[in-house]
Amino acid sequence: MRRMVIVLGLLLVLGVGVLQGCVAVAVGVAAAGTVAYVKGDLDAVEIGNIDKVYNATLKAMEKLELNVTEKSKDALSAKVIARDSQDKKITIILASTAEGATKISIRVGVFGDKTKSLLIYEQIKKNL
Repeated sequence: MRRMVIVLGLLLVLGVGVLQGCVAVAVGVAAAGTVAYVKGDLDAVEIGNIDKVYNATLKAMEKLELNVTEKSKDALSAKVIARDSQDKKITIILASTAEGATKISIRVGVFGDKTKSLLIYEQIKKNL
């Protein structure tokens, strides 16, 4: 199952790069899934249902002292919007995938911020 999630994650990353005419730049491979930074969005797949990842995301926002301005969740997807101290908008979108995994997409600001996105993602992983 774990191998299948990794393969599906890699196919998703490669497919996005091909369809959007750019090369996906891999920033690392997490033990539970894949991570890529593409056109300002950090995309990752983590093992865990959406409830678990959503709660980990809210805890990460609290630990990083980011001001959550909007949050919504249903059984298939979730969205958390926050602001940092420079008033940059941070959008985190979660989507359930097959096999009990959750796709995470993080965008900081209009054009993206790779460093902040990675810090947020690492904090989410610590809370899982």
